[in-house]
Amino acid sequence: MDFKIDTMETVYIPAEDSFLLAENLAIKPGDSVLEIGTGTGIVAMYASKITDKITVTDINLDAVTLAEKNFKKNNIENIEILFGNLFEPVKNRKFDVILFNTPYLPTENGDVIDDNLNYAFDGGLNGRKVIDNFLNEVKNHLNEKGTVQIIQSSLSNNEETLKRLDELGFVSEIAASEHYFFEDITLINSYL
Repeated sequence: MDFKIDTMETVYIPAEDSFLLAENLAIKPGDSVLEIGTGTGIVAMYASKITDKITVTDINLDAVTLAEKNFKKNNIENIEILFGNLFEPVKNRKFDVILFNTPYLPTENGDVIDDNLNYAFDGGLNGRKVIDNFLNEVKNHLNEKGTVQIIQSSLSNNEETLKRLDELGFVSEIAASEHYFFEDITLINSYL
């Protein structure tokens, strides 16, 4: 890892999915970037090596606090941090690139934990609860010829995501994939 980061129990600790996104960023110098669900801020830190127009959001207040601490720890000052769910904090704004390591795990009531960490993985019964809400709004926040990069799992139906993106007018592909135990973690790149 190129950065020093602190972690905490209530914030998702960077794992394979985080690095699959961080190592395959489709960002150009000067792009405006929005990362939804920044967690520790690790993906945004990699993005900061490419562009200085970065906004991050998280629904987990612990994550917002931790990301700010990690940015300072690495002398990164060009990232705007906002608290809120999905696109709420950036209501009337548009970006060139939108990044999201989605909460993609299918969860039943017994799987839900009473803790802020739950936001990081709880995808609802079919793993698509947050993914579908994101897809419903993403085009409203993307500049013309923009790019969306989503991390999700084969457990949350990659084909459904590709179909929805196609219906929204995107050209999409599974740009990278890694197999772990019972699932494939995939990076979907979509272009307007």
